[in-house]
Amino acid sequence: MNARSWWLMIAVCLGILLNPLNSSMVSVAIPRLQSTFQLDYTAVSWIIFSFYIASAIAQPVMGKASDLYGRRRIFLTGLVISFVASLIAPLSPNFGWLIVFRIVQSIGTSMIVAVGLAIVRIHITEKQATALSVLSIFLSGAAAIGPFVGGVLIHWWNWHAIFLVNIPFVAASFLLAWRTIPDDHPTVSKVSHKWMKRIDMPGILLFAGGLVALLVGLLSIKSSGHMSLINMFVGLSGLLLLVLFVRHELTTESPFIPLRTFGKYPEMTWVNVQFMLVNILFYSIFFGLPSYLQLVRQVSEFHTGILMLSLGVCSLVVSPLAGRWIDKSGTRPVLLSSAILMTFGALWIVTLSPTSSMFSVSLALAAFGISNGLNNVGMQAALFNSSPKEIIGVASGLFSTSRYLGTILSSLLIGVVMGSTFSFEGFRVLAMILTAIALSLVIMNWRQVQKFKERLQA
Repeated sequence: MNARSWWLMIAVCLGILLNPLNSSMVSVAIPRLQSTFQLDYTAVSWIIFSFYIASAIAQPVMGKASDLYGRRRIFLTGLVISFVASLIAPLSPNFGWLIVFRIVQSIGTSMIVAVGLAIVRIHITEKQATALSVLSIFLSGAAAIGPFVGGVLIHWWNWHAIFLVNIPFVAASFLLAWRTIPDDHPTVSKVSHKWMKRIDMPGILLFAGGLVALLVGLLSIKSSGHMSLINMFVGLSGLLLLVLFVRHELTTESPFIPLRTFGKYPEMTWVNVQFMLVNILFYSIFFGLPSYLQLVRQVSEFHTGILMLSLGVCSLVVSPLAGRWIDKSGTRPVLLSSAILMTFGALWIVTLSPTSSMFSVSLALAAFGISNGLNNVGMQAALFNSSPKEIIGVASGLFSTSRYLGTILSSLLIGVVMGSTFSFEGFRVLAMILTAIALSLVIMNWRQVQKFKERLQA
C-alpha cells in the first residue's frame, strides 16, 4: 500500500475503534455511576442497554444510508456526532440526559463502523486482506482493552473521562479522513420516500419500541419486587409490538431483519442461534464480573481494569491460533473446545467466594478469554461455511444482529437476576444459569462432531 492508503487506514481505524471501546469501557464504570446518580443496579444497567439497542438499529440502517448519501459523508457525520456526544455527556445534569447522550454517541460511532469496512474495501485495492485484518484487530482490540482503559481513567479522574477520552481519537480521525477519503457521489441529496421504504422504518420502530417496552416491564417487576398493573401492561405491550414486528418483517419487501432467511437456511440459522448464546455467556461475565470485583470484593477501578485485561489479552492471543486450527481440523473441534472452556469458567465462578484469591478470578477470566478468541474466528468461519455465497451480505448482517441480541439479553439477564442491588448471592445464581447455557452448547457441538464423524465413516 502507498502512503495515502496507509493514512486512510489510520483514519478509518481511529474511527471504528470508538464503538467497541465505548461499549466495553462502561463495564468498569457501573458502580461509580450507581453511586454518583444514587440509582439501583437495574436502573444504571440502562447505560448498557441503550448503547447496544441503538447500535443494533443504527449500524444496518447507516449501512443502507451510505449507498444513497455517500460513505464519506456518513463517516464524517458520524465523527461529528461522536465528538458532540462525547463533549456534552460529562455535563449531563442527571442520568436521563446521560442515557440520551449515550444513545447519540452509539448512533455516531455506529455510522463510522457501518461504512468503515466498505471504505477500505473500495479505496484500498492492494493487500486488501491485510487491510481488513488490521481493521478486525482494531475492532476486537478496542473491546478487549476497554475495561482496562476505563478502569485507569475512572481511577485517576472520574466517569466523565470515559467520554472525554474519545475526543482526540475523533479529532485525529476527522482530519485524516477529510484529507484521505475520496469523494463519492450520493444518488440522493435529501431524505426521500424511497429511502424511508428501503430502511423499513415501520419495522425499526416496532423492533425498538417492543424491545424497550419489554425490557422496562421485566426489569421494573424485578426491581420493585411485585407485578403491578402498569409493569404488566408495559411488558405485554412490548411483547405485542415484537409479535407485530415479526408479522411485518415476514410480509414487507425490504425487511429490517430478513426473518425468512432463517427459515430457508437452517444451518445458517443454527450458527446464529449459537452465536447469540455465546454472546449471552461472554457479555454476562464481561459486565457482571467488574461489578462483583468492585461491589463485593471492594477492588478499585484501576485493579479491576488490570484483572479484566487478562480476558482481552487471552482472546487476542488465541484468535490467530484458532485460525490455523480451523484450517487443519474445521470449525467443529474449535467450537466444542470453546464451549467446554466456557462451562469450566462458569463452574469455576460458581465456586468463588467473597474471599477467593484474585488468581481464581483470573483463571475464570482466562477461560472465557480463550473461549472468546476461539469463538471470534470459529463462529465467523462456521457462518461462511453454512451461508450460500449469493446471500453472504445478508448473512453477515444477521450475524451482527445475533451478536447484539446476545449482548442485550446478557444485560437483561444480569438485571433480572440482580434486581435493584448487585449481590454475591445473585452473582452465584447468574453463574449457575451461565453454566447451564454453556453445557447446552457443549451438548450441541458434541452432537455436531459425532454427526460429522458418522458422515466420514459412511
